[in-house]
Amino acid sequence: MARPLELLLRGGTLVDGTGAPARTVDVGVADGRITLLPPGRPATADTVLDVEGQVVAPGFIDVHTHSDALAVPQDTEDPSVAALRLAPLLQGVTTEIAGNCGSSLFPALPERLPPLAEHLRVTFGLGPVAPCPDFTAFAAGQAPALRATHLASLVGHGTLRAGVMGFDARTPTADELAAMCDLLDRALGQGAAGLSTGLIYPPGTYADTEEIVALARVAARHGKPYVTHLRDEMSQIDRALEEALEIAVRSGAPLQVSHHKTAGRHAWGATLRTLPRLERARAEGVDVLCDVYPYTAGSTVLHAMLPPWANAGGIGALLARLHEESVRELIRRDIAEGVDGWENTVGNGGWDLIAVAAAPTHPHIQGRRIAELAAERGCDPVDYVCDLLLAEQGEVTIISHSMREDDVRRVIASPLSMIGSDGVPKPGRPHPRWAGSFARVLGHYGRDERLLTLETAVHKMTGLPAARFGLTGRGTVHPGAHADLVVFDPATVSDRATFDRPLAAPEGITAVVVAGRLAVRDGAPTGVCAGRVLEVR
Repeated sequence: MARPLELLLRGGTLVDGTGAPARTVDVGVADGRITLLPPGRPATADTVLDVEGQVVAPGFIDVHTHSDALAVPQDTEDPSVAALRLAPLLQGVTTEIAGNCGSSLFPALPERLPPLAEHLRVTFGLGPVAPCPDFTAFAAGQAPALRATHLASLVGHGTLRAGVMGFDARTPTADELAAMCDLLDRALGQGAAGLSTGLIYPPGTYADTEEIVALARVAARHGKPYVTHLRDEMSQIDRALEEALEIAVRSGAPLQVSHHKTAGRHAWGATLRTLPRLERARAEGVDVLCDVYPYTAGSTVLHAMLPPWANAGGIGALLARLHEESVRELIRRDIAEGVDGWENTVGNGGWDLIAVAAAPTHPHIQGRRIAELAAERGCDPVDYVCDLLLAEQGEVTIISHSMREDDVRRVIASPLSMIGSDGVPKPGRPHPRWAGSFARVLGHYGRDERLLTLETAVHKMTGLPAARFGLTGRGTVHPGAHADLVVFDPATVSDRATFDRPLAAPEGITAVVVAGRLAVRDGAPTGVCAGRVLEVR
């Protein structure tokens, strides 16, 4: 006997996430699972939505977020955090993958947990965040009442390294590397989705290739991917990409190149080399894919603009150094001349391309460029940056306008790419990608620019990432699949988030279903929080 339907989406056009042509079908939901019905067949449900003229698709999967701490309860909370939590949902995202760029809330040895907390406070910018010893503790710390979307998490190598050996700029001992491998193995066995690195960020930047190969071999044993923010996405992009491919080949782990870009004036146009290189590697048997966000600006922490040596020892050590004029002189020199192996963002662009996104005690400077702020104060930009980091105890996020449109378009169009926001959900004036990425791909790049067909765009947001990250039963609409769904108007869907209004909700996303429950109706949240932490097995 058929189960009674709780929800029926009637008359819509199904784009099922596989890349197959769209078709007309009614989509039902019962006990959190999907039922497909021939169009027009009589059926009843507790809730019936007439979605004729609209597209029904799998809920979007954001493969690259930094929302690890967004559902961790705080004693006191900035009111804007509630809007940050809803931004992905309102653009149709039902699952996020966190733990990217080497930063996760776990794992660590017990004795390393207290000093790790300060690092995580600065990284995630949502107040005090307690690090967790393993994935199970991380999952338990996510408050169900705050989870609007599902969450999976990678194991961040930077957190793992700090959780074993602190923030020392050195090679790990054999015992330390073994401890890292053991913690990683445990977390992956508990359901973490893979291993990530952020090789421009301390302490990950201190790791050599051999260290990463050893850890990626652990991921490979679990059949999970190695996900990397390359060591350089600017002038040394080719060399950094070769390192990532070497790690994949030697370890046997699938390779996911995070937010693939060629940024800074010395790398503009380099996607003409990097994308064919990835395609050639895949043809040679390397399981390599990438993700991309649809903007020409990135976002990260301000202290990553400084040379690696300045960050050795962690945030406390950095802040102690920044008082010294001799240190500031060395920072100026290294930005001007470069340091081998360091992605020199400012040297590749300039302080005039970097704007403040979040500075908790200086809200009046949010949205303004560093060069302009320094000139206004009558000082050198490095001095301004050092003073700002000191005033904010290291907690400053920036937006870097460093890419070119033709490179972004090539990566979006690549058959190897999927969509991720790289959202950094902090109060202030965050990058609009957190609220706009998926609607922007569908509307601007898909419908308006015709860079992608609708079926291809949806596949890059659903079926492709679900397969890559082992999200069984998600990412495609088929009988028995998890009922995570989005309904949108293909004629009107578009992003409205801007650098001035970064959390403006998109147009044309009319309904979102999470775990079978209607979380967005008529474009507005219903208050349902049905997301949960996903264990990837």
